[in-house]
Amino acid sequence: MVQLSPKYKLIVFCGPTGSGKTGFAIKLARQFNAEIIGADSMQIYRHMDIGTAKPTPAERAAVPHHMIDIVDPDENFDAAAYADMAGGVVRQTMARRRIVFVVGGTGFYIKALIHGLFEKGPSDPVVCRRLKQQAESEGTAALARRLREIDPLAAERIHPNDTYRLIRALEVFEVTGESITVFHQRHGFREQRYNTLELGLGWPRPVLYDRINRRVDLMMAQGFLDEVRQLMARGYGSDLKSMQSLGYRHLSAVVGGDTSLAEAVTMLKRDHRRYAKRQLTWFGARQSVHWLTPNQTAPAADRIRAFLS
Repeated sequence: MVQLSPKYKLIVFCGPTGSGKTGFAIKLARQFNAEIIGADSMQIYRHMDIGTAKPTPAERAAVPHHMIDIVDPDENFDAAAYADMAGGVVRQTMARRRIVFVVGGTGFYIKALIHGLFEKGPSDPVVCRRLKQQAESEGTAALARRLREIDPLAAERIHPNDTYRLIRALEVFEVTGESITVFHQRHGFREQRYNTLELGLGWPRPVLYDRINRRVDLMMAQGFLDEVRQLMARGYGSDLKSMQSLGYRHLSAVVGGDTSLAEAVTMLKRDHRRYAKRQLTWFGARQSVHWLTPNQTAPAADRIRAFLS
């Protein structure tokens, strides 16, 4: 087995949806006796399996997986919570002398784990209490509209139903006159908490889009619509942050009678492709990512050995 450095070293596998990250990482994890920490903002939710393309039971039996099925669909969870919890898993895994692979396509989760998040800054309990009262009386939509006016970048990151983060962003603005985005930019994610090797998995764009289309077809064949029906029968409404995510919002509309199944599937494929394009932009901007094709497991293994030695 490769000996670990005294410093925490993480091997990150990233890339767009449908690129085959899970299978690629599992092959290498078995070779290096590694454990996998998921970095997917949807695979954290219990009962949401088909639409999130979670690793199969066989894949999870082959290699230990963490940060999957950790919260219910109606629980609040964000990048800060992920960085804190996943950081604890890193420490525990390293204490067992196991190599850590971080695998996923949620770039902000990966960045938060590697660099940490600046979540503090000035606060005022009076302002916070007033904003909470406003959320209760006017709804979170009013807070989201206001945030879009003062900080469009934060509004794009924060889900309209994420009351905690909406209030926090507005509180920082009211107390300081500056947006929470300014505070994050000042922090700049400069403090890297781990030594990392980042491997990106890529395909030619037409091939990737075809894979995504076929993946959606497979999800539907596996019973994605029934999964959404079961979630709604459990009381998880379509207004939840989790149920507003890619795929689940499309099929919730089918269950609610607001659109046809054919139209929903067409839109779902389109939106999956658009999401993949955004992921490619995000990861493409990280100069630290070494891009590989899905058949390059041997070069990936060579890079990992050199990184760990």
